[in-house]
Amino acid sequence: MSHSIKWLGHAACQITSEKGKVILIDPWITGNPSCPIKKEDITRADIILITHDHDDHLGSDVPDIVKATGATVLVQPELAGKLQEAGVSADNIIFGMGMNIGGQVEVSGIKVTMTQAFHSAGAGDPTGFIVILEDGKTVYHAGDTGIFSSMGILGELYDIDLALLPIGSVFVMDPVQAAYSLTLLKPQKVIPIHYGTFPILVQDAEEFTELAKQKTPGVTIEAIKPGEEISL
Repeated sequence: MSHSIKWLGHAACQITSEKGKVILIDPWITGNPSCPIKKEDITRADIILITHDHDDHLGSDVPDIVKATGATVLVQPELAGKLQEAGVSADNIIFGMGMNIGGQVEVSGIKVTMTQAFHSAGAGDPTGFIVILEDGKTVYHAGDTGIFSSMGILGELYDIDLALLPIGSVFVMDPVQAAYSLTLLKPQKVIPIHYGTFPILVQDAEEFTELAKQKTPGVTIEAIKPGEEISL
């Protein structure tokens, strides 16, 4: 069995490690027009990562998913409090109180580092995540963000096998910024996310794909559809 990464639409993603550990990132399921599954379909999850508290990332499903799976939620302290108010037990939140940007934790053999992101949030700050799987394979989910120069530092610190990058513009990087960010992050593969969900966003990955091929011809572009998955 190899690692697999499935796009669940918008910024929601599922990583399944080769040892069967399941990591959900921004599992906005109910109300997500591009999500191909229902929250009831999620019966296994070991870790849930929430980048920030906007409704199209936190959503309303996390308490039910945690109750169904027993997953550990990795969030900032301010968002940890918000989740507890929504019914998530402190026992299911990392350290009972959350973590913060720059910190790394290990859950079920998976190492997760919280990174900065440049966006907005109601509680706490927007974040991204570096996920290092059991064998060292590394996935970067940028969260909602504009481009920032210290993506170059992330690219130097971590040997990124796969980057999950928003390309939809208006609220996040547009295709030009997202394509250039690949020169900083230097991943082996990239899956574009956070586009096409609403009419206001960039509707397809064509411009990003073309620009990315020009900027970083060595990076494999995986412009998959919601519900599709790739191996890592």
